[in-house]
Amino acid sequence: RELMMNAVLEAARKSGLPPFERGDVAVNCHHNYVQPEWHYGRSVWLTRKGAVRAGRGEMGIIPGSMGARSFIVRGRGNPESFESCSHGAGRVLSRNEARRRFTLADHAEATAGVECRKDEGVLDETQGAYKPIDAVMAAQKDLVEVLHTLKQVVCVKG
Repeated sequence: RELMMNAVLEAARKSGLPPFERGDVAVNCHHNYVQPEWHYGRSVWLTRKGAVRAGRGEMGIIPGSMGARSFIVRGRGNPESFESCSHGAGRVLSRNEARRRFTLADHAEATAGVECRKDEGVLDETQGAYKPIDAVMAAQKDLVEVLHTLKQVVCVKG
C-alpha cells in the first residue's frame, strides 16, 4: 500500500495538478484479514472480512461503490463490534444478478463524472449492486466518526 501511495503521489505531481504537499497523516487501513487481538479479557484471533479496525482514535477509509462517496473516519473503539466497522457498503446483489439487472447505460449514468471503466467487465461492480453508503454510515455511527467525505473522481477496478 505504501509503494502504491508513493507511486500515485508521484504521478499526481507530474500530472500538471496544482502543487500540493502530503500531510502528516496518511490513512492506511486494510480489510479481509486475521490477526491476534485482546477482547473481553481473552487473546483471540479476529477475522475482519469486509471490515476494518476502528479502535479508539484510529483512522480509516470506508469506500463507497463505484461512483459513490467515500469517507475518512476515526474509530470510536466500540467493544461490541470488536473495535471494527464495515469496509464499505456491502453487496445487495450477487455479481451474476447485477450483470443481469444492469445495462452499460445504467452503469455509465451511475458513474457520470467519474473516470473509470465503463465496460461489461465491471458491470457487476456498478453502484446499484451495493447498499446505499449513506444508510451504511448511519448504521455505524456508534462505531466511527466521519471526519471527511470524499467525492469520487477516479475509480480503478482490475
